[in-house]
Amino acid sequence: MADCNHDCSHCASNCGERTEKQSFIEKPHELTHIKKIIGVVSGKGGVGKSLITSILAVMMNNKGYKTAILDADITGPSIPKAFGIAEHPKQDGNAFLPVKSKTGISVMSVNLLLENPADPVIWRGPVIAGAVKQFWTDVIWGDIDYMFIDMPPGTGDVALTVFQSIPIDGVIIVTSPQQLVSMIVEKAVNMAKTMDIPVLGLVENMSYVKCPDCGKEIKIFGESHLDEVAKKFGVTVTDRLPMAPVIATACDQGMAEFLEGKYLPENIKAIEAMLK
Repeated sequence: MADCNHDCSHCASNCGERTEKQSFIEKPHELTHIKKIIGVVSGKGGVGKSLITSILAVMMNNKGYKTAILDADITGPSIPKAFGIAEHPKQDGNAFLPVKSKTGISVMSVNLLLENPADPVIWRGPVIAGAVKQFWTDVIWGDIDYMFIDMPPGTGDVALTVFQSIPIDGVIIVTSPQQLVSMIVEKAVNMAKTMDIPVLGLVENMSYVKCPDCGKEIKIFGESHLDEVAKKFGVTVTDRLPMAPVIATACDQGMAEFLEGKYLPENIKAIEAMLK
């Protein structure tokens, strides 16, 4: 451009001479103040990403932090079910207020906006991405220490929108022990690295079943290959979660926040260290 002063920080033009990466980060509502934002991602569906999101939020809430969950998995929203939340969000002008769980966790999910939670969300990608943006820009989250974003599975359009629109401080990648799933983890790790977002750790869900009689750990999916993937990319396998009926039952009954015990301890340490 003839009148270019080569100061890209104040220029909206997307020209060939641009030297500064253009930011697509959206501003949250003026009454929203969030200290740290953590995305919970997976390379594919069905590995327990929403479960891990719920447990992380519960564990941090139990430690006295103000915690929130933004459910960005628009076509498969399960967070309200895990917390037993069915009420619709209230409005304040043009903005929404998140629904509070029984212990005070702030939650926003598309299922809270539907008349019937079982209704399918049959939307195209751009509409879904727009809804996720609105959960960030048009919701009054208030003062939050930690927000957890339950990401849609995979590395597609909606995941890209979240990474570009919301200032995520780090991601936790969820997988299961099968070799095929571990291979797909590589896609999630690569996407995070491409977007310059730190990987806080890998969680292996359904890692084993503990025998109720002898206490032996039975690896029903075979030996895990996650350590090999972690070593390859320089990330850490932070926690392994067993298949436990007590966890599944609590989520099915909407009682996820009343799980007894301390789950995902290494991830909790890493997340808590973010504010220190």
